[in-house]
Amino acid sequence: MECIFCKIIDGEIPAVKVLDEELVIAFMDINPSSKGHMLVVPKRHAENIFEIPESDLAATVKAVKICAKAVKEALNAEGITILQLNGKASDQIIPHFHIHIIPRWENDGLPISNWEMKPGDMKEINDIARKVKENITPPS
Repeated sequence: MECIFCKIIDGEIPAVKVLDEELVIAFMDINPSSKGHMLVVPKRHAENIFEIPESDLAATVKAVKICAKAVKEALNAEGITILQLNGKASDQIIPHFHIHIIPRWENDGLPISNWEMKPGDMKEINDIARKVKENITPPS
């Protein structure tokens, strides 16, 4: 499968770049959820958070912070949504790890964080936490 982000990184497809570093590129989203919506993408292909090397992840997160601060100042955004999706069930469309930076304003109508919050079952929460702890392994 051909990766659209790899084509952008290789210069085969144009993009409106805002940052181009050794390990990471950031460019404007051509289907923006809000004014200033951009994507930060590691140059080395990794499909998701489970595959990305630690060095690329660190460089990507550093670039997200730089770009989020810049777009917040440039557009006078009142907030920023940082969004990263993994797998079809999470609605990941492009199978190349990337992070969305979405500038936000009060009453902008974006439903990104409007999920229902309701009290959880504490026994279930504790059981899940125990299972997660059993599966935590330090990064290699």
